[in-house]
Amino acid sequence: MSDLKNKPSQMSRADFVDIFGGVYEHSKWVAETLWDQGLTKEHDKANELARCMAETVAASPDKMKLDLINAHPDLAGKAAVRGELTDESTSEQANAGLNECTAEEFEKFQKYNAAYKDKFGFPFIKAVRNSNRHEILKGFEERVDNSAKEEFKTALLEIDKIAAFRLQDL
Repeated sequence: MSDLKNKPSQMSRADFVDIFGGVYEHSKWVAETLWDQGLTKEHDKANELARCMAETVAASPDKMKLDLINAHPDLAGKAAVRGELTDESTSEQANAGLNECTAEEFEKFQKYNAAYKDKFGFPFIKAVRNSNRHEILKGFEERVDNSAKEEFKTALLEIDKIAAFRLQDL
């Protein structure tokens, strides 16, 4: 990843949180924590900022990690239908074709979302950029038999991928 057009090392806390607070879905605490730890010119590079944000999440208590996972919407879920997603999630899901689901595919997403949440207690997370609805449905099928510990870890890795993609857009 390249240099960011907005230079975090030159920003006030308020500006940094305003610009980068949405990189992690409804979790501006990631940006706030990182800014509070101190930013250098290295943080002006998207890959370094992504790495440091991911480390901030990794160092947080499990309760905060679970809250972060739960801040994410279901894929092709009811919030999308109601237009309640963040702009970033709306764009990401649309680019993956989730807004073009057939009635049968939409029903599968609803079924898989419910089964996954029932088993793990949090939503299925997948970085959907460069993916499509067929691959995403396959992902549900492949991951639903994983352990809760494995899915918790996978969800956080996918969230870090989502954040890195979002940083590329800033």
